Amino acid sequence: MLTYTIRRLTLAIPTLLFISLVIFLLLELAPGDPMAQVPLTVPPEVKQQMREALGLGEPTHIRFGKWLWQFFVIEPMNLIDATLGTTIAEGESRVISWQTRSPVMDIVAQRMPQTLWVVAMSYVVGILIAMPIGIYSAYRQYSVFDQVGTFVTMVGYSVPPFFSGVLVIVIFSVQLGWLPSIYDTTLNVVDWATFKKQLMQMVMPVMVLALQTTAQISRFMRASMLDNLNQDYVRTARAKGLSEWSVVMIHVLRNSMIPVVTVIALGVPYIFGGAIITEQIFKVNGLGQLLITAIQANDLPMVQTVTFMLAVLIVLFNIIADILYGVLDPRIRYD
Repeated sequence: MLTYTIRRLTLAIPTLLFISLVIFLLLELAPGDPMAQVPLTVPPEVKQQMREALGLGEPTHIRFGKWLWQFFVIEPMNLIDATLGTTIAEGESRVISWQTRSPVMDIVAQRMPQTLWVVAMSYVVGILIAMPIGIYSAYRQYSVFDQVGTFVTMVGYSVPPFFSGVLVIVIFSVQLGWLPSIYDTTLNVVDWATFKKQLMQMVMPVMVLALQTTAQISRFMRASMLDNLNQDYVRTARAKGLSEWSVVMIHVLRNSMIPVVTVIALGVPYIFGGAIITEQIFKVNGLGQLLITAIQANDLPMVQTVTFMLAVLIVLFNIIADILYGVLDPRIRYD
């Protein structure tokens, strides 16, 4: 397993390099001018000087090579400096946002906690709700609980976040007045009152994101459980006199988790994608809103960096899913 993990991590390096090249070339071909936000009163020669200052006058391969060096070498060195107090990367040029003229990773680090508060919590809540629903729906197939659960999950999976987000705002903020409709990113949790406010403003965005997570994972969990409940080893376990709890929650659940692990692991990057829309609706000042504003401002270094980070998540969690296969099922080995 260790050899397989090292091999997969090694193969991930050229994969990520190719992905970064594709993202860079796509952004190069995309329409838009980073100088479009500059006032019309600025003379053309000044705009040209600004383009050259941003590095737009250099050939494409030079700019791509510089971005690779800055992202993979300079930024980790800056992280080491910030952590250990060293000066390894002092004076080195970093990936700079065209819109704010600030280092991209510094802005990402500022926005990341807001996104993690919402995304991580919604994913955990979605999984904790989906697993029991899927297990019990499979065990009580065609019962009232199963039919109601099927209907609710299908509705949840079909409703897009931009609709469910507006719907919960209308119900819980406008009509009932229970929850705030705008996420206050400046709130500092220092006591019980501010902690309560933080929970209250997280309820609706977490609810919207967790809805689709719950719907998807519960359906996969139900289908996988149904497939294993009819296997011969289940009848053998019952014939040996094992309790129903041991049969279902130990033997059946462990084998059923193998395909579900894929859905859970691969769903992590996509929940970040869903957060882009949700953050716009609830005004969460996170990575999703950062990406949208960068696209609108033609801030290519910011767009490329954030998009590439999502690609890293996809590759990383693919590897994690494959490793968990071997942990859950001893028959699976990668020798």
